[in-house]
Amino acid sequence: MPIIVTLDVVLAQRKMKLGELAERVDLTPANLSILKTGKAKAIRFSTLEALCRELNCQPGDLLHHDPD
Repeated sequence: MPIIVTLDVVLAQRKMKLGELAERVDLTPANLSILKTGKAKAIRFSTLEALCRELNCQPGDLLHHDPD
């Protein structure tokens, strides 16, 4: 898939667990895990905004385009 999700990298940089982030953004850990592993087909802007707010990052820190 040409869109790469780097949520795991940002979580590691912030020393935050997936469960803690899930609580903060009001998502189930299972749904957040789907996003983290790159299996998600879409993401709502409200979810992306909540992730960026809690991780103190920009959308480009979480999503990258890889045309190859």
